[in-house]
Amino acid sequence: MNAADFRRIALALEGTTEAPHFDRIAYKVARTYATLAPDKRTANIRFTSDQQQLKCTVAPEAFAPLDNAWGLQGWTMATLSALSRPELQAALEMAWRSALPKTSTTKKRG
Repeated sequence: MNAADFRRIALALEGTTEAPHFDRIAYKVARTYATLAPDKRTANIRFTSDQQQLKCTVAPEAFAPLDNAWGLQGWTMATLSALSRPELQAALEMAWRSALPKTSTTKKRG
């Protein structure tokens, strides 16, 4: 996979927008779920802790937690060339689902 594939898959996810984010390009719905690096060879994808652990264990050549506080929050570097289309699609869909806006039925009543 490459940056064009990443962009195409991300923008195909309903409600996703693309915008500059510092030196990166961010993809978001209610919140940012992925960013594409300036070199266009890697991307950062936000997973839950469990999802991050699974991805990094199953495909360590493709996924690695960021080596900072963002990594502790689930942000994971993906090496695009190490991913197949189904792997990249699944990773982006997983992150996208977590970034969707909360519906009124999922909000706490108070």
